Amino acid sequence: MNKKLSAALSGGAVLVLALTGLTGCSSEDNSDDKANDWAKKVCDQVQPQLKNIESANTSIQEATADNSTPEDVQKTDSAAFQKISDAYAALGKAVNNAGAPPVENGAKTQKEAVAELNGTSKAYAELRAKVDELDTKDQAKFADGLKGVADDLEKLSQSGDDALKKLQSGDVGQAMAKQTGCQRPSGAGPASASPGA
Repeated sequence: MNKKLSAALSGGAVLVLALTGLTGCSSEDNSDDKANDWAKKVCDQVQPQLKNIESANTSIQEATADNSTPEDVQKTDSAAFQKISDAYAALGKAVNNAGAPPVENGAKTQKEAVAELNGTSKAYAELRAKVDELDTKDQAKFADGLKGVADDLEKLSQSGDDALKKLQSGDVGQAMAKQTGCQRPSGAGPASASPGA
């Protein structure tokens, strides 16, 4: 019942990974110092949030793997969505606090990225509220409600990430790719899973 939700949640990690500049490192050693300084400010805050998102994803997968009761699934999913919402809010704050990246239209790019991260945080908070309202006493109703949440989550994970792609382009993207904090946690699973998993 929770498998579709788990698969869709895995896809949601794509958005945050877009921020991390995983497009590869530059072969040039003398990159722009300003870009490196900016990337370090952001990336130092990224790693803990990536770990929070990964652990929330894992908790949902674990609730899927065993024969959890609807109450347990609801509690696990609710806590996971709150954790992910908080992680995206922290990422938005990190990008905001770092200031505008040293690129053309940097302030606009920063503003768009912050708005997208904050919007994603809000969307996960709304998913948590939906999960909290599900009827756990009726297993069929609960399964239907959970399917609706999974559908919403799938749409969320497919939402556009143009602002984040702009943020990680050019010198700034290369600088971010070099920062340890902007690399996926070791042992992290794939960034996305097929919705039918």
